[in-house]
Amino acid sequence: MKGRRAVLAALDLPGRPFSPSTLLEELELLLGNLGIRSAGSIVQKRAKPDPALLFGKGKVEEMALFCKSLEADLLVCNDTLTPGQKNNLKKETGIEVWDRPFVIMKIFELRARSSEARMQVEMALCRYEIPHLKGLGEQMSRLGGGIGTRGPGETEFERHRRKLERRVRDIDKKLELLKKKRILQRDRRKKMNFPVVSLVGYTNSGKSSLLRVLSGDSTLVAEDRLFSTLDTFIRKVSLPSGRDIMLSDTVGFIRDLPPGLVAAFRTTLEEIVSSDVLVFVLDAAAPDFAEVLEVVEKTVEEIGGGEIPRLFALNKCDLLEEEESRAIEDRIREEGEAAISISALTGTGLPELLKTLDAFIQKSNSIQEEGN
Repeated sequence: MKGRRAVLAALDLPGRPFSPSTLLEELELLLGNLGIRSAGSIVQKRAKPDPALLFGKGKVEEMALFCKSLEADLLVCNDTLTPGQKNNLKKETGIEVWDRPFVIMKIFELRARSSEARMQVEMALCRYEIPHLKGLGEQMSRLGGGIGTRGPGETEFERHRRKLERRVRDIDKKLELLKKKRILQRDRRKKMNFPVVSLVGYTNSGKSSLLRVLSGDSTLVAEDRLFSTLDTFIRKVSLPSGRDIMLSDTVGFIRDLPPGLVAAFRTTLEEIVSSDVLVFVLDAAAPDFAEVLEVVEKTVEEIGGGEIPRLFALNKCDLLEEEESRAIEDRIREEGEAAISISALTGTGLPELLKTLDAFIQKSNSIQEEGN
């Protein structure tokens, strides 16, 4: 994919929590992880998306000329495209068209290391491709076959669709076996009386770095890039009281995470839902901190982890002035939450984080004992 030039496009719709510039900046960052360079961007303010083209007809004509003038070979829309919109935009611009969910899935495909992660990504891509085949199938069927006949295009379309659906079923069966294996592993951990704590957060917030430093396992990879972790990594960590916990790091979140990926990674995300405590690892230095926090909270709620006790680790405090860190802490605490400013890089705040985590676990155990 390296060497490709893309034009980025976004709608400015009323009521959106993120500005078009913020969305396009993140989209450019996502594409950069695929080695694709942004040649330029275009934004249209609309009351609602156009059902046929997403953008207005005039704006799409302008877009086509813009892409041609920049010698772009790819148009990437920040919004999710319907199969019809994708095909129509491709016809109007004459170049390949992607949307944000597809970009995220391609990054997942690039990052997947384990066989489980690769299967999960493949399933998501298959599920994405199946509805997008329909428009292509209609075009192909018009190439051959009259009324009441099955043309060669239609036959090829049906064959490919059945192949994808069969592959989804095969992967689903394999993932179901892995799910049962994970349940057995979780049961074993419970019998060993190891509380499970999961690190959750936006992608590239420093979760992997935090697991690495708290566990002392230098073999764990912690890279400054999006979605460096797609698998679940669990390490034993000792708390100040002498109690051991199992600390888990798994896939990071992002705004508008494609539903297909959430569904495909359900066995991985179940590790979060089965936790005793969640540690929200947040990049305190992020310019859109409030919006990112909202995405993380919403995602945890959607996967069924909204009732799990949680504390907030405000990472990268070394990039902020002390007053700024304290202000963010106070804002979180005003909501009745526990918050600690930390730096996985310098070690600042880590003893306090472990101490607070220890108190959370002890409180959780006391509640369970009272319930029994």
